[in-house]
Amino acid sequence: MIPTAVEYQMADGVVLRGDAYGASDRPPVLLLHGGGQTRHAWGGAATALANAGFYAVAIDQRGHGDSDWAPGNDYAITDFATDMRMVAESFATPPASVGASLGGLATLLGCGEADDPASIARAVVLVDITPTVERAGVERIVNFMQERMIEGFATLDEVAEYVAAYLPDRPRPKSTAGLEKNLQQRDGRWYWHWDPGFMTDIDARMDDRDPERLKAATRRLSMPALLVRGGKSDLVTPETAQEFIDLAPRGQFVDVGGAGHMVAGDKNDVFIDAVMGFLDDSGSAA
Repeated sequence: MIPTAVEYQMADGVVLRGDAYGASDRPPVLLLHGGGQTRHAWGGAATALANAGFYAVAIDQRGHGDSDWAPGNDYAITDFATDMRMVAESFATPPASVGASLGGLATLLGCGEADDPASIARAVVLVDITPTVERAGVERIVNFMQERMIEGFATLDEVAEYVAAYLPDRPRPKSTAGLEKNLQQRDGRWYWHWDPGFMTDIDARMDDRDPERLKAATRRLSMPALLVRGGKSDLVTPETAQEFIDLAPRGQFVDVGGAGHMVAGDKNDVFIDAVMGFLDDSGSAA
């Protein structure tokens, strides 16, 4: 399926760019990727949602992919949450919002801190992110993103080797073509397709994600809310997943066995089945 390009201008002038799949008059689903990823992380999921009768919109978050880099390194979690809210409010009806990691935090705060959370999203899916997370898991992700951020890579094969070392349980793709969507080439070298400023003062950015603030937002999620955890996740534990269920008024939980933090990429078919079933049960289906 060939998507349609979409753009959304934020209040601070940052333009977010994305891909829309399916007919725009169908129930919308907003797809927000994790930190360091791009909208292409949702390609398979967006296509499946469109084929099921949804209008699936996957955007590059600020500083990522083809979206603008933020002036002044404005990458606090509040900036991402504000972006989520503005995009969601642009639809004719509230979307189901599906967010992975950083995208999940943006969704959680974008909805949970709104005056009327149900006016922002009719349903919420958080992918491997909860108000409380394991610090060691966060540090592993940060180290992966920072290690080659400045020097980049000489070839796509080198990138593939680096990713394979980080994700040893995921089968290595036969082709490196897919990697090009998450990288950009400059002066003969390959670099991740996101603003290095996103990782500036990362400790302060982690502290910005106050668990108590996130818990308060979770308590205000009046819509059906599904947590999808990777069964092998080192970020979300069964205990923090249960904490989310206890906090969210209409919270649900599904564990995707064999998947790590990158749930959709690890087990896309299982992930889609879980999300489709949830949207159907919550009355959000097309």
